[in-house]
Amino acid sequence: MATSLFVSGTDTGVGKTAVTAALTAYLKSFYPQQKVAVFKPIQSGEGDREFYARQFDLSQTLEQITPLYFEAPLAPPLAAAAEGKSVDLGLAWRTFQTLQQTHDWILVEGVGGLGSPITAELTVADLARDWTLPTVLVVPVRLGAIGQAIAQVALAQQARVDIRGLILSCSNPCSALEIEQWASVELLESFTRHPVLGILPHQDDLALTALARAAAEWDIEALLPRLHALRMG
Repeated sequence: MATSLFVSGTDTGVGKTAVTAALTAYLKSFYPQQKVAVFKPIQSGEGDREFYARQFDLSQTLEQITPLYFEAPLAPPLAAAAEGKSVDLGLAWRTFQTLQQTHDWILVEGVGGLGSPITAELTVADLARDWTLPTVLVVPVRLGAIGQAIAQVALAQQARVDIRGLILSCSNPCSALEIEQWASVELLESFTRHPVLGILPHQDDLALTALARAAAEWDIEALLPRLHALRMG
């Protein structure tokens, strides 16, 4: 049975794909004997699943990376309605279960933030809870990030989502001073009561070697505890 980690964020465009790619690159670089799957259950608009298929040697079809794909870059229930479809979470769950039987690790990327709707009744937080996915929250280094992170963690607590920690993401180049001013680790940890497990520096082209090297600097065993047993073995 695969070990899974859900990568969510405070909003859309905060670096979830880069963090997911960094963790994937890390596992493939340092644990090449392990089978890694990347899974984005729902995608609205072209981009992420195509990036994963292009960048990584995955034993997955596009449909196995993203079983629910809609063309319009809108909230999933709106994108599905525009195509006369519904969001079939049953299909996504069955695909996820199949990957669990054939892989050692599954890195799951969400859409938007934890409060983003995925159906007319359910949010991303509901999916993380219902699928019992330990979750890392990606927080962008920008003005307003601390308040967004606090709100997202409060939502996670209300929805009973298992937050493992936070990763700061520099979607744009940022200095150490900007990180301290816009996404203070001390304030984030004090208010959210969750650790900041690492920082993803700005990546110009998402090169896999650089991504793997960045992830190696994180508290990786807090994100993926089973790695400790692999190292000891």
